[in-house]
Amino acid sequence: MPITPQQKAALEEIIHAILTATPPKRSRQLAEMFLELVDRTDWGHYYEVIPEPRCLNNIKASVEKGRYKDVKDAYTDLSLVFWNALFYNEPGSQISNDAETLKTLLETEWRKRPILNAVPRSSPPPSAPQKVHKMIEEEKPKPPTPKPIARQTSIKPATPIAAPSPLPNLASKSRMITPAPIASTSHQGQHRQSTPEIDVDGMSPDAESSMEDVPIMERDPLSEEIAKQLERGLPRWPGFGDKGWMEYATPDRMAEIVHIIKSHKDVVGNRLGSAFDSVPEESAIPNLSSTAPVSFRLIETRIRENGYSSAKEFDLDMARLFEKGRRWHEAQSEPYSRILLLQRLYQALTSPNPPHSPYVSTTNFAGLIAGPGSVKPVHGADSEGVPNVTMHRVLSKDRQFVDELHYKGWTVKLADWVHLSNPDDPSRPIIGQIFRCWVSEEPAKKGQQGVTVSWYYRPEQTYHPANRSFWEGEVFKTSHFADHPIEDLIEKIACQFTARHVRGRPRPPFWYVGWPLYVCDSRYNDRERIFVKIKNWNSCVPEEVRKSLEFMPIYPFERMVYPARLSSPFLLMKQHGATNVKMTGGLLPSTEGVPNPADGDKRARKDVGAARVAYPVIPASTQQQQQYYPVYAQQNQAAAAQHYQQQYQQQQLLQGQQQARGPDRSIITAAGGLHAIGGAGQVIKLPSETAKHFDRDPETNQVLWFASAPVDMAKPRKPKHSLEYLNFVANKKRKQEQQTEGGEGRRDGMEVDGNSTLVKPTAAPLTVSEMMEKLAKEMFGNSASPTTA
Repeated sequence: MPITPQQKAALEEIIHAILTATPPKRSRQLAEMFLELVDRTDWGHYYEVIPEPRCLNNIKASVEKGRYKDVKDAYTDLSLVFWNALFYNEPGSQISNDAETLKTLLETEWRKRPILNAVPRSSPPPSAPQKVHKMIEEEKPKPPTPKPIARQTSIKPATPIAAPSPLPNLASKSRMITPAPIASTSHQGQHRQSTPEIDVDGMSPDAESSMEDVPIMERDPLSEEIAKQLERGLPRWPGFGDKGWMEYATPDRMAEIVHIIKSHKDVVGNRLGSAFDSVPEESAIPNLSSTAPVSFRLIETRIRENGYSSAKEFDLDMARLFEKGRRWHEAQSEPYSRILLLQRLYQALTSPNPPHSPYVSTTNFAGLIAGPGSVKPVHGADSEGVPNVTMHRVLSKDRQFVDELHYKGWTVKLADWVHLSNPDDPSRPIIGQIFRCWVSEEPAKKGQQGVTVSWYYRPEQTYHPANRSFWEGEVFKTSHFADHPIEDLIEKIACQFTARHVRGRPRPPFWYVGWPLYVCDSRYNDRERIFVKIKNWNSCVPEEVRKSLEFMPIYPFERMVYPARLSSPFLLMKQHGATNVKMTGGLLPSTEGVPNPADGDKRARKDVGAARVAYPVIPASTQQQQQYYPVYAQQNQAAAAQHYQQQYQQQQLLQGQQQARGPDRSIITAAGGLHAIGGAGQVIKLPSETAKHFDRDPETNQVLWFASAPVDMAKPRKPKHSLEYLNFVANKKRKQEQQTEGGEGRRDGMEVDGNSTLVKPTAAPLTVSEMMEKLAKEMFGNSASPTTA
């Protein structure tokens, strides 16, 4: 039956009560998160698991326009708003608590209005996700005696379908969110451990902006739990594909390859295959591509029994063995390094042009002769490093570009992130993003496949101040592009810009749980050895995917989850006694108090560059470390950073006094130097909003300080007549000269301010002829002339 005007008014009252509801002692609007539909672009997964999304504003508009023909339909839509939120969000989270509160308020307000009839149901409607996904049984009949409505917190999928605990349609302002522990499949009546409320910022419009500096810290347990819970609900990697495998190999060749890998030794004589001895045969490692047992022993047994019907099956087992070894050992450890070196050797042996015995390589079998940190800067002709390894752009000569390549079950294409073999250090594979896939057309390399990637440096591959901290897993965009043969491919990975990394994890197929994941926040200039914040992530990725909404979308967290902030890896290695580790980077003097070049100021860049040249670089693996930094080997990191700061500031002042063109007018010098103010500990850096109002020294880029006004001030010029006035006087003079023609005389000079003197015109001097004629007249009179004699 149609809705009557009285029922429509009652519905509007209920909606108004829901919209204006607030928690006790707070002004927050409970319904704020339910006003609009979840954004389909940012929360596409929401629409995959929620059959019928609803929002309060749409329902309110439908009631006002009379679109409902039955009050039960309006009640169903209102309840769906809250049932959807209860299904998609973790019980105990703030949005789940708000949905439960408003659902109870809906039932209470509905009962207060008999004109709307009884509450249709207190269980989920048939179109609710709880019923569609069969996560809750039909409500059992209740006894006639009314009982209080119990708060249902057990509505939870038995298997993870949606990403747990997201917070759709986040606003830009701060919210109070109550994160809860990992959801379980417990039934109603069991209690959860309460957690304190935490004030977190929601999604801001400038999601692609750089993150501010955060102090060195470990990730808090709650953030770690949120990240782990999200990853537990994400899709798993389906495993290696069907393309790119070895096409032909006899059982004898298979056995020979396995023997070479198992018995390969380094130059010292260590057997690298021992790294597989501790890897279990059974699949005790989570997030692998296969749960089938695999080991050298099982592969050798299968070869002897002719268990491989094709070379592809053998190749697949070896790929799974290397995958298990990479996951079992800790990244950057010695066993991990051996696994990656043997994988590269195996890929060389199975390539179209395999190496021959003895299997010795100065590049650890990689396709390049040098890796990150060892190559010469692309724009630094006078810099140190191995030349002709990388370039500053993508080359197109003698190659045919293709959309994708297939190798060992991997499919790589434009904008994919990969690990590649590092010729300098196998334990730190090269991190790169693919800008082109190609097939060579050079006569000597005809048909060989490869990729052109943009290199990203690790912190230990850079030169940085000792006081600089890094995100966990942070890498840095560089200007290096390198051509790698496809045999250098180790595995696919992912890298996120910081603003997205703290908000969620990449969706498949860009990343799967278990794949290495990195975060990037800055560029690294290896020529100037400076870091520059990335303000626009689109400038770092291939042009073809810059504006694509489908490139690396994320599964969102319930709230922002920041990675841990770590010290310089060189300081950490020193603390752990790892002094014999070879690194391609090094330490620079602390730059605390020096202008940050990330703001784009050329003077600041020049100053930091000068600091790099003026002071010796301290490699992490040399004995010079203690010579220049004695505190580094004796005290903790804080004491070392303070020592670096004092040493740098004192030498910076001395350098400024020697190179400055004029007197040093910095604040420290005006106060009498560092000793007069009690040392570097008394120096406080001016806030940027204050320093911008002061002039800076053009040489040192330091704020200039003047105790008083300058003494040798230039004298102001005397006032002069305007051009208009002088033009008026000139015109007046010209008119007066015209009037004085005919013997009236003229005025002496230009008349200015009425001051001039009237003078008579003077006769011009006589010529010689005139003088002779005059003389003749005086001697002979008018009747004779000089020529009549």
